[in-house]
Amino acid sequence: MCPTYNQLLQTNRIPRKYKNKRPDLKGCPQRKGTCLRTYVMTPRKPNSALRKVARVGFNPEEIITAFIPGIGHSLAKFSTVLVRGGKIKDLPGIKYQIVRGKFDLRAVVKRATSRSKYGAKRWAR
Repeated sequence: MCPTYNQLLQTNRIPRKYKNKRPDLKGCPQRKGTCLRTYVMTPRKPNSALRKVARVGFNPEEIITAFIPGIGHSLAKFSTVLVRGGKIKDLPGIKYQIVRGKFDLRAVVKRATSRSKYGAKRWAR
């Protein structure tokens, strides 16, 4: 049932607390971590592909799964990466992405458009 007007006047309204969508970033825009494993995942229906993901550890208690954007990557075990928030729509449970062109993850080679997302410099054709 809805409260009446008088009931609303009697009590102080409590502001709604919003759920943090990226709790493992601890309120930071990005976080530095160590790559523990790289593997591929298949997206949910109706898409079909092999999406590259990595298990990233910030410390032994905090281990997340992050998406590796772009074509090809240079990640191996114990590579240092920078993780940012960003959900991948067709991969269940993936709420983080790895930043290209920072630390051990190289930029995408010969990227012409959307270069800032993939850490690519301008290249001569």
